[in-house]
Amino acid sequence: MKKIIVPVDFSLNSENALRTASYFAKKHEAEIIVVHMLELSSAVMTVSQSYIKEQAAFQFKIAEQKFNDFLNKPYISNIKVTPIIHHYKSFTDFHKIAIEENADIIIMSSQGVSGIREIFVGSNTEVVVRNSTIPVLVIKGLPISNTFKKAIFACDFSDDFIEPYKQAKQILDLFECDLQLVYVNTPGTKFRTTKEKEERITRFLNKISIQNEKHPKTVEVSDFNIEDGILEYARSNNNDLIVMPTHGKHGIEHFFEGSIAEDVVNHASLPVLTIKI
Repeated sequence: MKKIIVPVDFSLNSENALRTASYFAKKHEAEIIVVHMLELSSAVMTVSQSYIKEQAAFQFKIAEQKFNDFLNKPYISNIKVTPIIHHYKSFTDFHKIAIEENADIIIMSSQGVSGIREIFVGSNTEVVVRNSTIPVLVIKGLPISNTFKKAIFACDFSDDFIEPYKQAKQILDLFECDLQLVYVNTPGTKFRTTKEKEERITRFLNKISIQNEKHPKTVEVSDFNIEDGILEYARSNNNDLIVMPTHGKHGIEHFFEGSIAEDVVNHASLPVLTIKI
């Protein structure tokens, strides 16, 4: 882990994300890229180009001053921190910046959304989780300042989950964190018999196996939906982190099928690490 990227809006939440990034950066001698996204409103976009440039320059100057105050923190004094200010029409631009900066991980904070707001508004966190091709660590509440010890990896033991598992293990090995594979068996069309599950698990473990290394522990829980099964198991077993592979669904497919990873990010009280399938 050499480069961490953090979106900030100068709020307490984004400061918690920066504090978390500073903990990781010190532990792994990494650089932090902090990005403030300046939205160009649709109202501004309908006026003349000269006015747009004037407003953009004005907003940029304000953001620069806010950055000076925001980054004047003792906990980042010995870390290489690079601030970036970026104008955007869509928050999906943040993912492009992360790729351009060759970041290893995105760290951001979220309070989550629920109910009617979740359906129609969503959040910038959801946008990042849905679009990012690099791992995203979403923290809830207080910053992380301790090593992860126990994490669960939500898994259906299909081949799609092999690469996300390897990425998760690579990250968590840095913390010497125990990683369990959790399968949620649900009623309906996705229900699997004991024999089917055992065959899938055996095949999966053989494909991820490394010589002289023990297989990770696998756990099955049963619930009416996958999200509730994951959240309940994580809560009842005192885990520090939930790891969620995500397909990053978009558009009409996302509206009708939703995303389990995004739902877990919204509703979990624990930090959630998402990794694109």
